[in-house]
Amino acid sequence: MHVILVTPRLTIRQFTADDVDNLFDLNSDPEVMRHLTGGRSTPFDRIRDEIIPFHLALYGRLDRLGTWAAESAAGGEFLGWFHLRPGPGADITNVELGYRLRRVAWNQGYATEGSRALIRMGFTDLGVERVFAHTMTVNTASRHVLEKCGLTLVRTMPYDGTDPIEGAEHGEVEYALTRPEWQAGPARHGQPAPPQ
Repeated sequence: MHVILVTPRLTIRQFTADDVDNLFDLNSDPEVMRHLTGGRSTPFDRIRDEIIPFHLALYGRLDRLGTWAAESAAGGEFLGWFHLRPGPGADITNVELGYRLRRVAWNQGYATEGSRALIRMGFTDLGVERVFAHTMTVNTASRHVLEKCGLTLVRTMPYDGTDPIEGAEHGEVEYALTRPEWQAGPARHGQPAPPQ
């Protein structure tokens, strides 16, 4: 198991083949999947044969960009995942932030804590210039997390997915944060000041 980051309450590590059940349980919760697939779960064989192998293959090609399992630092319980992955055109300076957490981890600050740690790693260690994230316009919980991490609303776009999702008629939103914005406003988004 290769640990990427440790925060006060989270251990963020690489996925392994043994995480198939963890990911299947996460993707089988209709509330977790509500704003992603309209509540539809992901088949077990797709997780085992496509999704986990995809994540594992990226680890060897990218320096700390990809999707990682998140566990409780205290007890090792699987809580979900976070990703920081290359943006359009495989751009490793304009990266996408994302996360998916089990319901037991909701409303406890885990999404913000993990996201802030990834943002800091990207800007301080990986040469990232811009972090962006997408969510459904109606997903106020995720929008709030992104705002607490210092990202600001860039644009609203029509929903282009194939799954029928409640609120899809309101479209999706993109939030973003640039390295200069992050450096200029650490207090605004709970980060310690970056080294000068």
